[in-house]
Amino acid sequence: MSKVVVISGHPELEKSNTNKIIIDQLGKEIESIDVRRLDTLYPNYQIDVEAEQQALLAADVIVLQFPFYWYSVPALLKKWLDDVFSYNFAYGSKGDKLKGKELITSITIGGPAESYDPLGYNHFTIEQLLHPIQQTAYLAGLNYHAPIYTHGMVYIPGVYNTLEDVEAKAQAHATRVIDKVADLLSSQERQVSALVKAWFENMDNLGEDETPFLSELDENVVFHVPEGEYNGHAGFKDWYRQLRNMFDTASHTLEQVVITPSEVGFKADLRVRLIARTASGEDVNVLVNEEWQLSFKSDQPKIVRYQVDVVTG
Repeated sequence: MSKVVVISGHPELEKSNTNKIIIDQLGKEIESIDVRRLDTLYPNYQIDVEAEQQALLAADVIVLQFPFYWYSVPALLKKWLDDVFSYNFAYGSKGDKLKGKELITSITIGGPAESYDPLGYNHFTIEQLLHPIQQTAYLAGLNYHAPIYTHGMVYIPGVYNTLEDVEAKAQAHATRVIDKVADLLSSQERQVSALVKAWFENMDNLGEDETPFLSELDENVVFHVPEGEYNGHAGFKDWYRQLRNMFDTASHTLEQVVITPSEVGFKADLRVRLIARTASGEDVNVLVNEEWQLSFKSDQPKIVRYQVDVVTG
């Protein structure tokens, strides 16, 4: 199984002063890696969908490596996304094949950092311009991570930068990607991601046994939820009994998952869709934002604070 798949979206990688260095360094430093050079695999833009989907299925971490072209991905990478992220693979009633995998966007940007600002000539931040990719990840069930990008990655002799400077930036950029991949493959962050997934799978069942939840909770956990405030394991049990009495069926869909380091350990920002039927037969369709604070005890993540805010419903 390939733990890491890198999708190289540069249309002419051999001519690149930066992306080629990054791709080469990733290939040397990361074990169990599959580098998919779209420019050599598909020079005619005829994507082998089955081969690409199999490469994604074999990976735990997906890296999209590309230069920033007109505030987006190059056309070749866009074609790859359009073809490979197909119905019932990446979305649709059976489209859960990528769910739970990690997505890293690694981007080289020619323009200076100050230009990607409301007062700069590009007006928007890189994060804002990447919202379409971020939403694609959410719809496909991928765990989206903050993009890794470097500005000033363009070399025009006598006009922009020196070749040595650009190549040094590319090396430093590759190191950041390698470090992020290493963190995800062995990391506490991945454990948090697995906890989030398991938590809502158990919530869908609404079983009588509370034990699967208690093992994920700090003894002094605090819940701030629409039903009130609940403290500790005893408080969770009270809240959970209310939920079991309130709902006959429940289905939770994770629409957004963002996990970031925090002072106590990690913070998980979640957008969750609840579709349920109450004990009285009423249908419920609610969108909520959840914020979890987690710390690690005995090498296991524990929820210390759990807050739910209703967005619509």
